Amino acid sequence: MRLVRRHILIGLAALPFATTARAQALDGTSLNLVPGSPDDQSGPMQDALLRAAAEGRPLFLPSGTYLAQNLQVPSNILVTGVPGGTVLGAAGAGPVARISGSARVRFESIRFGPGSGGGPQGGEAGLLEIEASDRIAIAGCEFAGGGASGIAIHDASAEITGCDFSGHALAAIFSLDSRGLTLTGNRIVGCGNGGILVWGNANRSGSSTISGNAISGIGASNGGNGQNGNGINIFRCDDVIIAGNRIKDCAFTAIRLNSTRNVVVSGNLCTNSGEVAIFSEFAFTGSVIADNIVDGAALGISVTNMDSGGQVATVSGNIVRNVRERSEVNPDTRPIGIYAEADTAITGNTVHSIVGMGIRAGNGPFLRNVVIADNIVRGVNTGIGVSVVRDPAIGPVSITGNLVADVLDQAIVGLEWERVVSDDLVRDAANYPHVSIAGNWAG
Repeated sequence: MRLVRRHILIGLAALPFATTARAQALDGTSLNLVPGSPDDQSGPMQDALLRAAAEGRPLFLPSGTYLAQNLQVPSNILVTGVPGGTVLGAAGAGPVARISGSARVRFESIRFGPGSGGGPQGGEAGLLEIEASDRIAIAGCEFAGGGASGIAIHDASAEITGCDFSGHALAAIFSLDSRGLTLTGNRIVGCGNGGILVWGNANRSGSSTISGNAISGIGASNGGNGQNGNGINIFRCDDVIIAGNRIKDCAFTAIRLNSTRNVVVSGNLCTNSGEVAIFSEFAFTGSVIADNIVDGAALGISVTNMDSGGQVATVSGNIVRNVRERSEVNPDTRPIGIYAEADTAITGNTVHSIVGMGIRAGNGPFLRNVVIADNIVRGVNTGIGVSVVRDPAIGPVSITGNLVADVLDQAIVGLEWERVVSDDLVRDAANYPHVSIAGNWAG
């Protein structure tokens, strides 16, 4: 009990509402809660939450399973349990608990599961739901199974750290219109449709940080062509940092940005993606994709959809290797190391072992203001490809200082859509006024 009490007091001291770290915790078993009971204990559990909040004391739940549903979590409360021993299971088809309109709430060392009632199914629901709330912290908890997501967040801010998620039918963490999230050090495995989804109904500043998470085994059980099957998916949210995550075995994409502004993707390790490993698509602007490792994908890094407003990006210092010939989930994917269309600098990357093209700029008339400089491209079918269609909409591309080695076919080529029309663009560059080539080495 000494270690458990110490754990409680540390958590309490971290809460802004605590006036002293010496407050005595309420023990749930003294408040008519019975660990391991097969009965729905929502009533006594709700009473215990309200009493703990009213008295400014943490609520401690001893080891055992407690079945409950639709608990309303008040402000100013810490709920803690025994790591690996305290379980809150769903007693019905609703979530175990909702944090709605509350502030300064913290859960520690609690395991959430579908229980005897199965919990919510599908949609934007979760075993734990957070809405219209601020300063919510979930630390060292576990979320396992169920027909929806582990945690569902709507119009709220939250800090979720050191938690384990597994076996959710949808995603581990789903957020819509967040007020800012910090998602760090979580472990996510075996989810049906996604790992971490941070979405918005319209673009707004999420000011979120997603770092140091380990994500693996993400499926796309609801189908589609990329809306499911992603390790981290940011959709219509701005000002997000995605850094230092380890993401592997995703049905589609490790990190997918869709219609985002000012998002940094840095220092992530992305392995064995079913489609594009790192994707910035549709109406995005201001994507920084730097110092990541991509090992195993059907396309390494793609910065695309100029026709939908996709523009302004840097792709620098990345290692991209082992891009395979085709995608099992999207046969239209072309095997390319790095691809970009508009207002993008591709610099200082190392691209290796591509069963296709190392770096490609543009497709048809979709090319404008792309720089390809100081990259190493080695062990590929074709080194660098550039769109050279005769179209007034096409814009300039600069190819300088690249090293292209061990190429099976050609080093630098001109493309009209998928057809090679210049097998030596260095030789033929004068025929294409939008192309500038200098100082490259090929051998």
